[in-house]
Amino acid sequence: MPILPWHEIDTVLLDMDGTLLDLHFDNTFWLDHLPKKVAQATGEPFADCRARMHQHYARLSGQIQWYCLDYWAEELNLDIMAAKREIEHLIALREDTLPFLDALHASGREVVLVTNAHPDSLALKIEHTKLDTHIDTLISTHEFGVTKESQQLWQQLHQRLGFDPARTLFVDDSLGILQAAEEFGIAHLLAVSNPDSQQPPRDIARFPSVTDYRTITPAILASPVTKEC
Repeated sequence: MPILPWHEIDTVLLDMDGTLLDLHFDNTFWLDHLPKKVAQATGEPFADCRARMHQHYARLSGQIQWYCLDYWAEELNLDIMAAKREIEHLIALREDTLPFLDALHASGREVVLVTNAHPDSLALKIEHTKLDTHIDTLISTHEFGVTKESQQLWQQLHQRLGFDPARTLFVDDSLGILQAAEEFGIAHLLAVSNPDSQQPPRDIARFPSVTDYRTITPAILASPVTKEC
């Protein structure tokens, strides 16, 4: 169980996929379902198509295009949102997400979602999970044109929200993104070890990590934010 200094944390910035939502939907979509759709459309063998697409993903890693549904719709000549809806039944909150969010709100902390997901993908997931009713502010990095991997994003996000980096916690399942947040100066960082419910937890040494938020909710509630008059 990670030990965080909750008395020093006023603002909590949260990733979405793999952090609040089970990453199983996204992994299934990008690694299997979409290559299958492309193979069906082109007649290319599925294994070849999947290998080629995985290489394409790797080339775009960390760039806004990787997360941009418009980019993939044009590249693949496919209706990406229609393809997502074919497996939308896999969209699900992590079991520990709502207790975590409820504890953060009960303790008086500001809770902000910061996702690299395209706005259309964000909307689809909100439709299924009603996550927006548990979070103060929802932000897609497409609004800024850069991803959380970029220092430009953190600078613009800071300007937009006005948070104090020294009193902010950022939670994400991507170690590279956590490193970018650390470089910007976010003082408190937490990694998610088990973003995909169908995969075993990862060993993470670089950052404090969690597999179940319910193990830290008592500490959150025990240290509420004191609002200044």
